[in-house]
Amino acid sequence: MSNLGDLPNVSAELFHVPEVDRLSPAALATHAPRILLLYGSLRKRSYSKLLALEAARLLQAMGAETRLFDPTGLPLPDAEPDTHPKVQELRQLVQWSEGMVWSSPERHGAMSGIMKAQIDWIPLSQGSVRPTQGKTLAVMQVSGGSQSFNAVNQLRVLGRWMRMITIPNQSSVAKAFNEFDEEGRMKPSAFYDRVVDVMEELIKFTLLTRDVSPYLVDRYSERKESADELARRVSFRAI
Repeated sequence: MSNLGDLPNVSAELFHVPEVDRLSPAALATHAPRILLLYGSLRKRSYSKLLALEAARLLQAMGAETRLFDPTGLPLPDAEPDTHPKVQELRQLVQWSEGMVWSSPERHGAMSGIMKAQIDWIPLSQGSVRPTQGKTLAVMQVSGGSQSFNAVNQLRVLGRWMRMITIPNQSSVAKAFNEFDEEGRMKPSAFYDRVVDVMEELIKFTLLTRDVSPYLVDRYSERKESADELARRVSFRAI
């Protein structure tokens, strides 16, 4: 235990020195990385969906299991109870996943409302379970004009808020209508190569962190809060 004499505001019994050994789990998961992909448009020819599908093909080639959520029929947040079938479908997929890809069009200089609605339906906590905490995230966007990073920057803020491990790399596809052929497949380009880079990085980060995620997101403030809650419960029972 470190000397906490200079830290009178720290609860010694809850203060943990990070241990390198705990970052090397005794057993590694052997199943394929589970990646959920969300896209942000309901258009028949949705470029954010086409980009997500291209990403899914790459992830599958890299050994991942992927699932794509269709936001068609998802109600606006708070417009329906969370028992709505599409909300339940989304939440079950989030719990199943170990990592995610968020692919949004840029609309009026921001992510789309469809994209935001999906994220807003994902709770920070469900009982003792935090569906997104410690999971990996890759962010992508498509633009109708010149290259921009407004949507991916916003998605990064949301990823941090959802306590996800957002990977450093990202994809922004400019003039997306030029980047996909009639069959909806992405054409060879520097944009395509970047998508490959992003998916490769996502898989690496997922493999690196999924077995130690509970330890990575274990926090002093939350240990203290839990201890305080326990103390209050014990005191209440004693009354």
